[in-house]
Amino acid sequence: MTTAAAPPRVPEAIHRRRWAILGTLLLALLVVVLDNSILNVAMKTIATPAPVGLGATQSDLEWAINSYTLVFAGLLFTSGLLGDRFGRKRALLAGMVVFGLASLLSALAASPGELIGYRALMGVGGALVMPATLAIIMNVFERSEQPKAIGIWAGAVGLAIAVGPITGGLLIEHFWWGSVFLVNVPIVVVAVIAMVILVPESKDPNPGRMDPIGVLLSIIGLVALIYGIIKGGELADFTAVEAWAPTLVGVLALVAFVVFERRTAFPALDVTWFRNRVFSASVVVVGVVFFALMGVSFFGVFYVQSVRGYSALQAGVLMLPLAAAQLVFAPRARLVVDRFGVAATAAGGMLLVALGFVGYVLLTATTTIWALVVIGLVMGAGMAHVMPPVTVAIMGSLPREKAGAGSAVNNTFRQVGGSLGIAVLGAVLSTVYRDGMSDTLSHLPEPLRAKAGESLEATLAIADRVPGGEALIGPANDSFVHAMHVVAGLSVGVSLIGVAVAWFLLPRRSAAPAAPAGPAPEQQGRDRQAAAADA
Repeated sequence: MTTAAAPPRVPEAIHRRRWAILGTLLLALLVVVLDNSILNVAMKTIATPAPVGLGATQSDLEWAINSYTLVFAGLLFTSGLLGDRFGRKRALLAGMVVFGLASLLSALAASPGELIGYRALMGVGGALVMPATLAIIMNVFERSEQPKAIGIWAGAVGLAIAVGPITGGLLIEHFWWGSVFLVNVPIVVVAVIAMVILVPESKDPNPGRMDPIGVLLSIIGLVALIYGIIKGGELADFTAVEAWAPTLVGVLALVAFVVFERRTAFPALDVTWFRNRVFSASVVVVGVVFFALMGVSFFGVFYVQSVRGYSALQAGVLMLPLAAAQLVFAPRARLVVDRFGVAATAAGGMLLVALGFVGYVLLTATTTIWALVVIGLVMGAGMAHVMPPVTVAIMGSLPREKAGAGSAVNNTFRQVGGSLGIAVLGAVLSTVYRDGMSDTLSHLPEPLRAKAGESLEATLAIADRVPGGEALIGPANDSFVHAMHVVAGLSVGVSLIGVAVAWFLLPRRSAAPAAPAGPAPEQQGRDRQAAAADA
């Protein structure tokens, strides 16, 4: 006896253009993710006095990055809810328009303060775009094709992270600093036109009443938590009141959010989702892998540029192996899942990530640069076998009409994990480096000694200014490499925690099927008419 195949959930007119829709979504994803990595290359130029740059201080530069991160992370969850309620296409278009406008304003900023404000506005746009892209993928692809589509989506993220520094380096070499923002504008224009034509509207057919208290608590909690983490990383001291006070406020607000959501009749987030072992384990793995990975990106840049002496453009090229491996393997991760199961695939991927960190533990100041290429390939292959299956597990364990909220939770855990990685591992790096340089710097005057001990870059700057400063370079490089080994060793441990979570808590075969889906994108009657017209 044969069983009839399940009827398609996606209207034929949308199904036929699904890959074109995915290409449009990747364009949006590319511009948002690329901008985060492209800015790092322009920092030195922006710090240069006018007319070349803006004369930004170190604090200005930090907040040019952090203002985006704070707003982006704080609004991710809320943006996913808004997309589910009012329409994901509307959220996507609004986010792209805001992001494009803010990019133009950032390119034309006349002061560091203006740049910081416009970067925060870019964060609003990015927060609207990111959850919508994944939610729309879940609504235009049948379940059988979702793993492949999400694999391509994950590979595009890796590509954008690697291409950013290369693009930024080329732009800075040939144009002014604002070009790293202005380049977003034509991409946004093309993407918006394609979205209007191709992307269908979809939303939760039964969103229930609004939950303003829950939304407000989530924003306060996420913003305060991320701010405290960032501040602790900046100070390399999480016991400072400027760090622990906002962190405590954030934790308390998020606890209050969970308590309130459990008791309200119309919660913004159904916290019972976390009773689903697959959902909970998947978001934990996402947070863990980005905690470790963002930490290595923090010290990797300084190792390549400061210790090894490569330019920003060359450093960007050295990131390509990691991106290339993700781009090649991520769309094919579903084949490994089909053969070995979700748990084995994700745990194996985390093991490869851990192996990549072991490679960093073994690096010295003179190791052949080709070792970095191998490490990048190994870590990229690992990431490619972690992110697609756990993302599919997260989205597949929820009803399709809640795709925006599920995507927002996925991205929020990724952002929080990455921010924690940069702050915590960055603080460890700074502390170990400072302790390692304490004897070497003891002969310097007290003001210079304190400044030179802040970081490798600060030591090298002082070495250029004082007589006999070249004697500081060797010990500084050795101390930094030792600090890098400590941080990489911690990252190995964190990655192994991710291996254990993936192996013991993720499903052996596939994620639990989602609850019955609501109506397909757009009204069914309208879709049938469109399908008939296209026939």
